[in-house]
Amino acid sequence: MRHGKKVNHLGRKKAHRTAMLANMACSLIEHKRINTTVAKAKALKQFVEPLITKSKAENNQTADKGTHNRRIVFKYLRDKYAITELFGAVSEKVGDRPGGYTRIIKLGNRLGDNADMAMIELVDFNELYNAGQPKKKSTRRSRRSGGKKEETPPVVVADTEEKAVENVADAEVKADDSEE
Repeated sequence: MRHGKKVNHLGRKKAHRTAMLANMACSLIEHKRINTTVAKAKALKQFVEPLITKSKAENNQTADKGTHNRRIVFKYLRDKYAITELFGAVSEKVGDRPGGYTRIIKLGNRLGDNADMAMIELVDFNELYNAGQPKKKSTRRSRRSGGKKEETPPVVVADTEEKAVENVADAEVKADDSEE
């Protein structure tokens, strides 16, 4: 039985597993998507999402908290370039997302050993999936509704009415010219 065993050991000792996850997380932050096995992708998702949350919190905190979060994330990643990329471009993109920063897409089986392959990517950096969707302001809703509000008719500016009248008059003149 596997009571209370939450960590997938991935057939490696602890030191090898943490080094592998750190390297994969750095590659994911740098390239925005990587191909790996499904088991490693799921382990990487659990490893990298709390780090992204810490990078996102720097923008909302004071300078002391930001430095502290950078040091905590550096303890896990051990790569200065990945830290600057994470606290720069990645944290700006995921700033209003409440969680779920990564997406796992299954790709099929690998030819050599028939292992289940997957692509793990940062959600906000995929332009194909996000192209058709307008940016949402918030997903939270209040408990009680404010009731239906009456819609006010749109206000028309006088300049546009005059221009519309001029365009209609021009069209009528052109129509008269074409009839003759």
